[in-house]
Parts: sequence; C-alpha cells; structure tokens
Amino acid sequence: MNEFPSCPKCNMDNTYFDGTMTVCPDCGHEWDASAVEAVADTTPRDSNGAELQDGDAVTVIKDLKVKGSSMVIKRGTKVKSIRLTENPDEVDCKIDGSGIVLKTCFLKK
Repeated sequence: MNEFPSCPKCNMDNTYFDGTMTVCPDCGHEWDASAVEAVADTTPRDSNGAELQDGDAVTVIKDLKVKGSSMVIKRGTKVKSIRLTENPDEVDCKIDGSGIVLKTCFLKK
C-alpha cells in the first residue's frame, strides 16, 4: 500500500518522495511533503467569516449589478431566507421576486 498522499492536482495514488518534495509522475506535480495538507473548508461563510445556514437573513455589503439585467442590488439590502447551494461560495435567494444567486463574499450576517 502506498504510504504517500494522493496527488492534490490529479488525485492519482502513484506518488513518491524524492528527498525534499513529493512528486506525482503521472501529471508532474510536485509539492512540499512537510506541509500539512489543509482540508478544504466547505462551510459557507459570509464576508466576516460567520457561518451561514439555510434560512439566515443577510445584508448586501456592496452595490451589485445583476448580469443580464439592468437591475442593481443596493448596498444595505436585507435578504431573508437564503438557501445554501452545493458551492460554499454561493447562496440562492429572492430579491424583489427574482431568484438570484449571490456570492457569500458580498454578504454579512
């Protein structure tokens, strides 16, 4: 069994340690073996780092232009009952009756 971690770039298990770096011969990716691999945080967080959950009320922190529309979401707009999506960087909500997906970096709880 391979005691080395899978390649973070191509997820192949065929990796080896060459003395200073861990190497993947399949894609050629090299990374520092001494660095602890950070587990991806899939918790949705607002611009201040507060954890978001389904049904939360948030406030928009920046004027946002809506793509494909002349609509602008003004700074300070309160959004009620957000719904989390599969992407932790986005939430689904309704503003003025329109279903919109917003980036969490433009929201605060």
